[in-house]
Amino acid sequence: MRLIRHITDAEELAKGCVLTIGNFDGVHSGHRMMLEALVKQANVMNLPAVVMCFEPQPIEYFRGANAPARISTARDKIVQLSKTGVNVLYLVPFNDALATMSAQQFVDSLHQQLNVKSLVVGDDFCFGKNRQGDYAFLQEAGKEYGFSVQKSDSFIVNDNRVSSTLIRLALEKGELEKAADYLGRRYVMSGRVMHGHKRGRELGFPTANIRVKNRKTPIRGVFAVTITVESGLVYEGVANVGTRPSIEDVTAVLLEAHLFDFSGDLYGQRVSVGFHKKLRAEKKFDGLEQLKAQIAIDSTQAKTYFNQQRT
Repeated sequence: MRLIRHITDAEELAKGCVLTIGNFDGVHSGHRMMLEALVKQANVMNLPAVVMCFEPQPIEYFRGANAPARISTARDKIVQLSKTGVNVLYLVPFNDALATMSAQQFVDSLHQQLNVKSLVVGDDFCFGKNRQGDYAFLQEAGKEYGFSVQKSDSFIVNDNRVSSTLIRLALEKGELEKAADYLGRRYVMSGRVMHGHKRGRELGFPTANIRVKNRKTPIRGVFAVTITVESGLVYEGVANVGTRPSIEDVTAVLLEAHLFDFSGDLYGQRVSVGFHKKLRAEKKFDGLEQLKAQIAIDSTQAKTYFNQQRT
């Protein structure tokens, strides 16, 4: 999959493309069903399959700090999209010009810049200033510009329409199995291991401090996790996602993972943390000895969980 940020870099789209547009936050099961339809249509028409996403996401542009937490970082979204058979990801900067663009102007730009031959959209897709454009609008525009429009139906799991909002809610509640059902895989956070204050090592539980790019996270607390390192090896462990109230007074989200049966140096490595079970909410302890005792309990609970999964 090729990533482009400027339409002038997209020579391969000169003969046209099959396009879909959306946030694709989490690249969940419903997204993948639509992307399968996109790739299938592109193969039939012998054209590139193109995904258009916006950065920042429109809701982040409009709501700023009040926007909901992302399920995935931009990087993780790109990685997941690259596994779907899509040829091109067009990552468009969302700015004032796009925010004020009418639905008609947006469709005009799709025709002029991307030479769209077919458009695949979700059943709830809206676009343009004040969300003026929808599926019916696109059908009429397609007649004018000569492109077809295909609507992807909702993806249903346990009688629920899968959506990023539904997954975000499940994660916030600590319902990791439910979130995994909707995502079609374990929920994962990834990032690069950075140097911390070495407090975990002092407590007897050395941790990997992982840089979280998102300003918000849909999960908080202590979890049983698996950690995949750059070599491909996977370790079980326990992780805290939050602000470390017992250590320091900060507001930035931190991800700290203690790997079982691991010794070595992970600094600078990019690791992926898969969340399996929520053990408890984050809390502030009166002292480091109390915190140390709780970490030991958390580790025992996580090991018990993984042992049960193997039987």
